Amino acid sequence: MKMLFSKRILVTGGAGFIGSHLCEKLLSKGHEVICVDNFYTGRRANIAHLLSNPNFEVLRHDITFPLYVEIDEIYHLACPASPVHYQFDPVQTIKTAVHGSINMLGLAKRTRAKILLASTSEIYGDPTVHPQPETYWGNVNPIGPRACYDEGKRCAETLFFDYHRQHKVRIKIARIFNTYGPRMHPNDGRVVSNFIIQALKGEDITVYGDGSQTRSFCYVDDMVEGLIKLMNSEDDFIGPVNLGNPVEISILNLAEKVIELTGSKSKIVFKPLPDDDPKKRQPDITLAKQKLNWQPIMSLEEGLLKTIKYFKQILSL
Repeated sequence: MKMLFSKRILVTGGAGFIGSHLCEKLLSKGHEVICVDNFYTGRRANIAHLLSNPNFEVLRHDITFPLYVEIDEIYHLACPASPVHYQFDPVQTIKTAVHGSINMLGLAKRTRAKILLASTSEIYGDPTVHPQPETYWGNVNPIGPRACYDEGKRCAETLFFDYHRQHKVRIKIARIFNTYGPRMHPNDGRVVSNFIIQALKGEDITVYGDGSQTRSFCYVDDMVEGLIKLMNSEDDFIGPVNLGNPVEISILNLAEKVIELTGSKSKIVFKPLPDDDPKKRQPDITLAKQKLNWQPIMSLEEGLLKTIKYFKQILSL
């Protein structure tokens, strides 16, 4: 039976890592979910278990082209999010961030839907303020190899605010910090998936620089909870709001922890730091705590164990 509060919700990038977990959670709450993905980085395997749900629909579509559907809410997650993927075709990355946002905002305007943008901590660039609050404007190289993603998302935020001011579109902006968990793309080049796969295969674990650079890792279930709480918050709270885990760890310590948890015999090797790689990344989540009553609850060790179990399964170890 259709629930009285059921909404028709569009999730762009719904077959991706975070998107698939979000689709799953929204379906469990009784909503109808339309998953839109061009399967550039999203994978059918991530949503295969949802296909039998009558409230779930999948559209293969590239959001750089307009989309005409009737919906109540839009979670706009579509965009390659790891350096390996977004640098492969940087022009397409910018098109997805900018044209894709214009198309989704146009859809939200027409249907009077509320729309949430999955922005990123990358808009802070290589930060000179630590930890990073939402009031910090960032330190981004606009012509560097990461700019297609960093500046693309910064432009997307601009578009969201301008559609809100000019057309009264109801918007929400989440700045997502490093997120990990099951269904991460095995070849996305991200540090957690890289380290786990290298450790499980007994290969050398690659640390860039001296490993002193820090990151803060949020488990995907916590992130999805934060996104849903933001979407369901009062209309006058639009963000941007940082969503991430404020517990900071050095990349070297992370590598050592993965070796320990996998029981691997892998050795750590050091390679030069990539261009514009941030030295520090840690969210100030004061605003999320105050406005959304949200903070991560999954410990890094527990989350890593769940992620290791997933990669063991897909590597058939």
